[in-house]
Amino acid sequence: MQYDLVAITAFGLEFVVSRELTELGYEPGQTTNGRVPFRGDAMAICRTNLWLRSADRVVLKFGQFEAKDFGALFDQTKALPWGDLLPVDACFPVKGRSVKSQLHSVPTCQSIVKKAIVDKLRQKYNRSRFEETGVEYRIEVSMLNDIATLTLDTSGDGLHKRGYRRKAGAAPLRETTAAGLVLLSYWNRERPLIDPFCGSGTIPIEAAMIGRNIAPGRNRSFACEDWMITDRAMWKQAREEAKDLVQPRLPMPIVATDHDGGVLSVARTNAAEAGVTTDLHLQKKELMDLSSKRKYGCIICNPPWGHRLDDVQQLQALTRVLRSVAEPLDTWSFYVLTALRDFEQQFGRRADRKRKLYSAKIENTYFQFNGPRPPQRDSADGSDSEDQPVEGDSTESAE
Repeated sequence: MQYDLVAITAFGLEFVVSRELTELGYEPGQTTNGRVPFRGDAMAICRTNLWLRSADRVVLKFGQFEAKDFGALFDQTKALPWGDLLPVDACFPVKGRSVKSQLHSVPTCQSIVKKAIVDKLRQKYNRSRFEETGVEYRIEVSMLNDIATLTLDTSGDGLHKRGYRRKAGAAPLRETTAAGLVLLSYWNRERPLIDPFCGSGTIPIEAAMIGRNIAPGRNRSFACEDWMITDRAMWKQAREEAKDLVQPRLPMPIVATDHDGGVLSVARTNAAEAGVTTDLHLQKKELMDLSSKRKYGCIICNPPWGHRLDDVQQLQALTRVLRSVAEPLDTWSFYVLTALRDFEQQFGRRADRKRKLYSAKIENTYFQFNGPRPPQRDSADGSDSEDQPVEGDSTESAE
C-alpha cells in the first residue's frame, strides 16, 4: 500500500531533502514552507526515518479536506479509515494548530477530531470504551485557510536527535542543519575538509557520516517502530540494509579545530558515540594558525555568533582573520553559515551563492565561495566524478 508522506524540514533546506528523497528512490512533490511531500510504502517510512539527514521528521498525511464548521470537521474526520492504522488499544493523543481559518479554537478542533476517531473505532471494533494502553500514534490536526490536514508523526523525537551527541557546546548547531551545510557544498570523501570552529563537533561528525554512508538514524528509535503497518521485522530489514551500506574509513581524516580545548573533549566523546573517531583529527588551534598544504579542499563552518560572542565587532574581526587564512588557500572552497550581515564585506569577496537558513530561530545566511574544480579523475564510466551540491529555487544567487 502506498501512503502520502511528508518530510518536514527547516526553511531553506527543502531542496536538500528533495535530493535526499530522490537518492533514496522516492519522487518528491512540490515543496512548500519546509514541507516536502512524497509517496511510499511502509518500508519507505522506515528508510526515510533512518536515512534523511536534513529533515526534522517524517509524517503520514492521512486526510485533507475543507472544514469551515465543526460539523464538517467531525464528519470528514470520521469518514477516514482509522481502523486500518489504529489497533484497538492504540494511544492516540491529538494536538492541533490553526492559521487563517474559521475554526480558530485549537482545543475545540482537537476535541472534535478525537471524538470523530473514537466514533469510527467504535464501528470498527464494536466496543464503546478504549483504554489507550498500547502503542502511541501522535495525531495532528492542522487548519490552514479552512483546509484541515490530519497527519500522524512517524518519527517521535526530531530526526536531529541522532543519539550520538551526549553533550553540546554553548550554541550547538542542529545535526540536521549541519548535514545540510555539508550537502550544499562541493565536499566529498576524496577531498580535504576543515572546520576551524568545530565546537562540539557537529559539522565534522555529520560530514564523516555522509562520507562513510552511515545512516544518521541507525542508533535511535522511532515512534512508528511498533505500529501495525511498520512492524519490527520491517525495521530489522531496514537496519540490516543500512549496516551493509556503510563504507570504510575516510581516505584522509576531517580536520576539526577550535581554540577551546574543553569543548574539544566534548567533540571527541560525540565522535566516539557516532563511530567516526578514526575519521576525525581534532586539535586545539587558533584560527590565525590554520593552514594546509593540501589542494582543492573545503572549509565548512559556523563561526561563533550571538550568545557565544555577543559582539558584532568581535565577529567582524574574526571574519577578517578568516579572510587572511583563506588567501593562501587559493584552490579551496569556503562555506560559512553566519548571522553577520556584512560578512562579504569583511571577508573581502562576494559569494558565488547565498542561502537563507534558520538556526535556533535566528536568520542566518549560508555563504558559498566555490574554488576551482579539482583535476578530473577518470571514473569507471569516464564521467566527471565531482559531486554536485544541491541547487533550487530557495537559493539566492550572488548577482
